[in-house]
Amino acid sequence: MWWDIAADVRADFEDWHAHEHFPERLAIPGFRRGSRWSSASGGDGMFVLYELDRHATLSSPEYLAHLNAPTPWSTRLMPHHRHMVRSQCHVVASHGGVVARYASTLRLQPVAGRDDALRSFLATLASDLARRPGLTGAHLLRHEAPAIGTTKEQEIRANADASAEWVFVVCGYAASTIEALLVAELSAARLRAQGAAADPATGLYTLACSATERDLD
Repeated sequence: MWWDIAADVRADFEDWHAHEHFPERLAIPGFRRGSRWSSASGGDGMFVLYELDRHATLSSPEYLAHLNAPTPWSTRLMPHHRHMVRSQCHVVASHGGVVARYASTLRLQPVAGRDDALRSFLATLASDLARRPGLTGAHLLRHEAPAIGTTKEQEIRANADASAEWVFVVCGYAASTIEALLVAELSAARLRAQGAAADPATGLYTLACSATERDLD
């Protein structure tokens, strides 16, 4: 997920997200880890990733119960989630770790008929990137919305959620290595040549917090 939070509510949001929202989500069966990154440029944007046992967790009765009964604190803050992009994904390729100081995300989609070419390029690249100095992992994800109705949480957010069809996440400890990658193998021109439909939406983020269900027991 990606969204913006205005500066005047950011401290309240970060308190809520770390001390209420993460524990609530990670208590749901099937949730393994939650991680939040802040914009590396100091802007209002953030990237949040939940790792699950399986895609079916996203339509489980336990998860839906929380989505349709937000707490008072959640209800107060949800309208401040601006420009929400929310993708419920299958893991297509995953190499190395997820938690690192930096995470860069690319949101993209393939040209019709070029799915296999783009998938092969990114999956092969992910395997190579996970072993490079400065990097710790790379992961290709594909969105598939669960078969559920609009939830109460979605209703109280300021705008309708958008989604990213494909997501490529690169994690590492050296920002310069990731930034160089974004103008080389992951440049807009290179991705279009491999079958991407348009320039990807990219972002670079720094880790704010991360927890597993065991951390919050």
